[in-house]
Amino acid sequence: MLSPEGFRETYSEADLAEELPNSPIGSLRDLQYLYGKLYTLATTGGGEYAPYLTPDAADDLIDTEDSLIAVRVDVSNDQPRLATDNIGPIQLTRYTDGLVQQVSHCKYSAARGIDHSVTHQAGRNSDPEKLARYAKERLTAWAMDDVVQKVAGAHDDGWIIDQLAELAENEQVLESIEDGVIKSLGGESATALLTVQVRTEPNGEYRWPGEIDVFLEAMRERKLSKLVTKNKANDSSGDATDLVTGRPSRTVGTSEDPQNYYLGKQLEKFPGLDIEEAWRSHPISEDAAVTVMNAEAFVEACTYRTFGTKVYYLPYFFGRISPEKAYNLYGLLYRALSGDEDTTPIEDAYIKRRELDIDEADLRFYVSAVMPHQMSRYDVFGETLNGRLQYPRELAFTHNRLVENISAFNTQNDWTAPLPTNESWDLISTNNQRLHSVSTGWYFYQTFGERDDADADADDPRIEALVSVLGGEPIPVEILLGEYVDRIISEETDDEYDEFPSFLVASQFAQLCALADGDLGLLTTTDPSKEPITREPRYEEHTMDIPDSLATDGGYPAETKLESFIEDTPALTPLSGEESVTSERRGAFLLGALVGDIGSYQEYSEDRSTTLVDQYPVKSITRSRIKKITQETIAKTLTYTRQEKKGGKSYPGTKAEHIVDRLRETILDPDPDEWEIGTDDLRFYYALGITYGMNDHPDWNQTETDQQADLEEDY
Repeated sequence: MLSPEGFRETYSEADLAEELPNSPIGSLRDLQYLYGKLYTLATTGGGEYAPYLTPDAADDLIDTEDSLIAVRVDVSNDQPRLATDNIGPIQLTRYTDGLVQQVSHCKYSAARGIDHSVTHQAGRNSDPEKLARYAKERLTAWAMDDVVQKVAGAHDDGWIIDQLAELAENEQVLESIEDGVIKSLGGESATALLTVQVRTEPNGEYRWPGEIDVFLEAMRERKLSKLVTKNKANDSSGDATDLVTGRPSRTVGTSEDPQNYYLGKQLEKFPGLDIEEAWRSHPISEDAAVTVMNAEAFVEACTYRTFGTKVYYLPYFFGRISPEKAYNLYGLLYRALSGDEDTTPIEDAYIKRRELDIDEADLRFYVSAVMPHQMSRYDVFGETLNGRLQYPRELAFTHNRLVENISAFNTQNDWTAPLPTNESWDLISTNNQRLHSVSTGWYFYQTFGERDDADADADDPRIEALVSVLGGEPIPVEILLGEYVDRIISEETDDEYDEFPSFLVASQFAQLCALADGDLGLLTTTDPSKEPITREPRYEEHTMDIPDSLATDGGYPAETKLESFIEDTPALTPLSGEESVTSERRGAFLLGALVGDIGSYQEYSEDRSTTLVDQYPVKSITRSRIKKITQETIAKTLTYTRQEKKGGKSYPGTKAEHIVDRLRETILDPDPDEWEIGTDDLRFYYALGITYGMNDHPDWNQTETDQQADLEEDY
């Protein structure tokens, strides 16, 4: 296969323009046709028969010993005979790059019959007897095949094939072929191509199949014959307009498909499909069908497995492709096919195009998630022709910016940030592999409900979210909340975990904030009460140190932090207007914050193994129970307040007063019995509150650093 540089040198812009489709990419079929065209040009070149060859089928035999066995036939006289020159009737040689075109191999599934071409590929390490049988079948099977004989009858050089068939009836000739193959191999097994060489002129050269037009035409017709009989059709062909080229032609209805997407068995795509009439509902010309089949190598190179499915990422340029864009596209496909790194085509495209304007919108990706059930039947779970590089790329950058610079996840004073970070947790630490995480679906695997990936589900929301992000389509926020809560409850009840999954909740919230980024717009809802969740938070960015001289008192840091976090989170504080559900969501968050705060106190100061966090897990929170839980939590808070004051501590009001006062104001008016908030909404923000409350304490790391600095200064 030509390298990208070789491809550019071999095909000038003018020559390439002649080969490219005239219409823009508008369907998967258009895309497969373009891939097949580029692949053919890079492997077998142009020409009438180039799309029918399969040069990669035997590429592992290139330049290996005893990899090509030719039966040499002389038909230059009245009677055909085996060669009698100094080489003899059998030539055992090395299959080289220079012979690929001349041998003209067209492979067909070994389980279904002989290869389309007179050249046949044997299995690995076939014994001499089997290779001898394959050698004889070049005459006894291929030359006598019905389709081949029909071509011979209509072609001016058909007599050459007839001579081979005549020779096949001579038992002495067949014995000579068998003896010659076994003797040339010296009794050793081999992996080889088997073909013929034919001399048609007295004193002429023995020519390979690729040099004899009738052999190529017979190969072509044998391959085409399979395009109209798949799935037990008798003849699924007819005259119609080719859906790829737009030209009238003989079209076929049951051709093979690199993704098994348009096969007759895909009844969900073609309800009521009549196999015999498939060419009417899906007309594609014979040559276009074969070109599409040649896309397989590039298509397979642009796949990735995730969530139990096979995901296709097929890059292309929007609109009618120019030669320059075709060069670039070929480079992308070539690297996907030949690269060793475990990267997706989206990452490869980003690496090559990072110096270009990332907002350039002409590079697109066809994305689909497919579940293969059988060899010839797939289910397509998600699909878009509008995947774009900038969405996964910007989402990756936005997420890293959030967890690195935004005040929700970091702080510049001696009090902790609202939410925890941890270098061991991918979504709450910066990661230079974020684009890989987004483009492979790992981004959602970490936060959505867990599933058995051995049994992929058409309704798997992780697939829906992945395809949506790659296509720039918004994800319903209801899906996120449902999946987040399922995962939280699952980990809370799993015996493997003995702590509240605060890092998981922080990861989910970071993801929610990134998807809500205003420029990306990857969140949506049809429920007005959840619309504030889709808005971008307004957290402060800490991109540089604040000089001590500008530091403000700020009052009680915990109170200031809580007020700031709530005001900067649109889901907890709407911009204006109706806020009934928003205040209910804020109430759930504040209850969680108090449960987390007091729970941490119980664990670290009271040394209790069971805390309020354990007593009130996320799955226990409902609209009907939240009032009672609030009253019990506040009562417990007052109990600890009295205990501490009796123990000598002195502070005004109650313990965690900055939460308690807000909670009293929010959760009791209106009465929770009259609340409208959905259960997933209620539970997720309660879980977020617990995470907040557990992290709401002096920054011990910062305090230790300051104390160490003071000691060093004193010393």
